[in-house]
Amino acid sequence: MPAPAGDPQAPLRALIFDAQFDTHRGVIVYLRVFEGVVQKGDRIMMMSTGRSFEVSEVGLLRPQLAPTEALAAGQVGYLTAMIRNVSDSRVGDTITHATRPAAEPLPGYREVQPMVFAGLYPSNSDDYGDLKDAIDRYALNDPSFTYEPETSAALGFGFRCGYLGLLHMEIVQERLERDYGLDLVNTAPSVRYRLRLTNGETLEVENPAMFPEAGRIEAVEEPVVKAEITCPHAYVGACMKLCEDRRGEYLDTKYLDGERAQILYRLPLAEVIVDFFDDLKSVSRGYAILDYEPVGYQPADLVKVDVFINMEPVDALSFVCHRLVAERRGREVLQKLRREIPKQMFEVRLQAGIGRRIIASEKIAPLRKDVLEKCYGGDVTRKRKLLERQKEGKRRMKQIGRVEVPQEAFMAVLRRD
Repeated sequence: MPAPAGDPQAPLRALIFDAQFDTHRGVIVYLRVFEGVVQKGDRIMMMSTGRSFEVSEVGLLRPQLAPTEALAAGQVGYLTAMIRNVSDSRVGDTITHATRPAAEPLPGYREVQPMVFAGLYPSNSDDYGDLKDAIDRYALNDPSFTYEPETSAALGFGFRCGYLGLLHMEIVQERLERDYGLDLVNTAPSVRYRLRLTNGETLEVENPAMFPEAGRIEAVEEPVVKAEITCPHAYVGACMKLCEDRRGEYLDTKYLDGERAQILYRLPLAEVIVDFFDDLKSVSRGYAILDYEPVGYQPADLVKVDVFINMEPVDALSFVCHRLVAERRGREVLQKLRREIPKQMFEVRLQAGIGRRIIASEKIAPLRKDVLEKCYGGDVTRKRKLLERQKEGKRRMKQIGRVEVPQEAFMAVLRRD
């Protein structure tokens, strides 16, 4: 095989293909030098962010880290420059000299964009400080993970986190719980919507609780993906029906050979991120393969559905769906919440509404103590007095009682039957 080509006299252009965080040396950047030379003491610049650093060490991979004088065009190695954040050295970015920069970066780099957003809260509000430290440490080694503080009326202080997908979300939660000993609550995942308001402004909202009032919204756009489903011929009809049920737009069908077909659909990302893959495997008996890529935004008739527990809105349970299925989805969510939320000593009323209009309602019956157990006879007014006293106690308890919502209830919002 021919040796790698490159001009050592040209301005430096090196490709970052990996990076890891070291407690003592900061970020260790693994790179391939395409043009130019980099050595200790050089002032380098990341072309995507414009941030500059001074190189403290360069070396080769043998496979252990072996320091050397310089890395020239065609070589693969590593460098350290006291970079304190992995997000400053993104995979695919181009490194150049700060004093003699290259005219353009190496082609092919595209910044990672989160596709799924969810709230992350500690089960005990006293653990917020520990969660913040844990997320800060985890983010050092995962540049694709984004987060920002947020507050929920039901869950207290937490973070709004961005993930590449549901698998990434599960991995992050598992790592935080296992490595840092935390007990976390993850809200239902959502996507980023683009809103056009009546005053001409454009907002991008990934949290349903942050949606403005319906009267201020002129149009809503949701992200869509181009999905490629490969499956045997026998399951083409079932896969197409699943896509149609998820508001999919049919594009094309390609027959690859005598046994397999490839179906192309345009699907809303919100319909894909939760359990579309599981349903696809079910209808195809495990044979279907899914691949998708984002293709932008499209307008849709979407509404925000609020969930109320005892007349109090729970912003963490709010969700966005199509107007035609809002009533059915609201009823399904309340029925699942009714099964997930344990019974209290007082009646719990569950409601779903769009704005001020209630579209579904459920009740959780209270736990009742048999106050007439010791009454073996006597006047009926004695029994009525005990029942009225119990009724009054439950009424006062309902005024001050607080319903604890378990973790399973949050995922039940988007889980389908």
